[in-house]
Amino acid sequence: MTRMTGGQALVKSIIAHGVDTIFGLPGVQLDWFFNALHDEGNNIRVINSRHEQGVAYMAHGYAQSTGKVGAFAVVPGPGVLNTTAALSTSWAANVPVLCVTGQIPSASIGRGYGQLHEIPDQLSILQGLTKSAARIDHPTDAPAKVAEAFRQLRTGRPRPVALEMPLDQLAEACSVDLLDAATDHARPPVDEDALAKAAKLLAGAKAPMIFVGSGAVDSGEAIQALAEMLQAPVIANRTGRGIVSHRHYLSMMHLEGHRLWADADVVLAIGSRLQPARMNWGTDDNLKIIHVDIDPVEIKRIAAPDVALVGDAQDIVPALVDAVGKQAPSRASREDELVTLQGEVHKMLLDRLGPQMSWIKVIREALDDDGIFVDELTQVGYVSRVAMPVYQPRKYLSSAYQGTLGCGLGVAIGAKIANPERQVLSINGDGGFMYNVQELATAAKYNVNVVAIVFADGAFGNVRRMQEELYDGRTIASDLHNPDFVKMAESFGCAAYRAESPDELAKVLPTAFKQSGPAVIEVPFPKTPDPWPIIIPGRNR
Repeated sequence: MTRMTGGQALVKSIIAHGVDTIFGLPGVQLDWFFNALHDEGNNIRVINSRHEQGVAYMAHGYAQSTGKVGAFAVVPGPGVLNTTAALSTSWAANVPVLCVTGQIPSASIGRGYGQLHEIPDQLSILQGLTKSAARIDHPTDAPAKVAEAFRQLRTGRPRPVALEMPLDQLAEACSVDLLDAATDHARPPVDEDALAKAAKLLAGAKAPMIFVGSGAVDSGEAIQALAEMLQAPVIANRTGRGIVSHRHYLSMMHLEGHRLWADADVVLAIGSRLQPARMNWGTDDNLKIIHVDIDPVEIKRIAAPDVALVGDAQDIVPALVDAVGKQAPSRASREDELVTLQGEVHKMLLDRLGPQMSWIKVIREALDDDGIFVDELTQVGYVSRVAMPVYQPRKYLSSAYQGTLGCGLGVAIGAKIANPERQVLSINGDGGFMYNVQELATAAKYNVNVVAIVFADGAFGNVRRMQEELYDGRTIASDLHNPDFVKMAESFGCAAYRAESPDELAKVLPTAFKQSGPAVIEVPFPKTPDPWPIIIPGRNR
């Protein structure tokens, strides 16, 4: 046992579990935590930002792009409340993020004295937004509480967790027994009976399909092998993009999947909610669904599947490959059929959503195969979900169903800090970009070469279109007053450009990626066709 402060016990325990970077904003309740970070020197890198929301989004981007734990630290009360949009995003997108926050003095918690940053029942708020949240009541509790937090982060479904520690306990010094990080977390065993049922269904299927989500992100090789064996198209919606490269003829996006859904007889969902298909496209008695997920609650959330396989895709999919391979007949290649389908959908998108598609084409051509694309709530972002080719997993970062306006820049900075050797591109609307525009200062301070495109139409464009088309033109509170984004970016010390057309963007992007620090590209953006009737197809069975 070694004598140390609570802050040191907390920091040393976090480092012991492999965290080498923490995004954080100091404050009085966290003084002893940041003192401990300072004393660790090069053992852990500290990145500060201009807003608590910023550090939380950066931790999210760090984790989503790598699969490693992304950690952030903020003061309690308003500080941690400022991070809740990011925590909800990490929850929706299944991202392992650790939130560390302070607390008012131990003796004052729950008493309503009106201490600085006191809010009613902070721990309950965190418990409602995370997979696990706990209070560290004494320095000697820190190692075990941190170990449990990391057990939650590294087992089962990845989602954010939180730890809070009162300021007096962060300062308290006593003898603490530090713990080694656990590395032998058990995974659920494969249910052999369910596996056999699934293999029989798949082997006998005439029109099988595979859907993949973030729970399958580390199983691409086995999924591709199974898909080739069955000649089953693999459909990915946002967080599953790139698990099977779009260059493979079996790799499909959302709209191709919708067309194939009508005739499917067996569907295998791997680490995916399968929500749009089951709730919007429709099901019937002729469709059998096999659901693979590490979360047993998720498997039955929408409807009970015909076969449920609870466990890690990295264990189950290779076992399915072996089991199906022993009984599936050899199948003729569907390459011509599926390439034709991809071409038909692509042509439809060009015909119906040509303006958005022209920007996506330029971006994809400029971005390396392993470059990271950060989606945002903008017209180009919406269409990218069904049109942007992705060649590797963890290269299309999305806020998933949370649809978090304004997350893009922070997420991109975190992703670039985690992947300094890769290109990172953030697309933004002018509305969302201004939510966290102050983080340009963070990118400039740390010389982070993230490239941010700002599509500026002077409005919350999606809202304004709905007001115009659905509510007889009664536009209200949707128009924006913008700065000159080029001058503003330059004032932060960023490289800045303006591109008036896709051709101009194509000329600018290579230069932007070569900068040593951040680059902003303003794109004056005209009104574009409404994407929603196309990218959200309706019931087809």
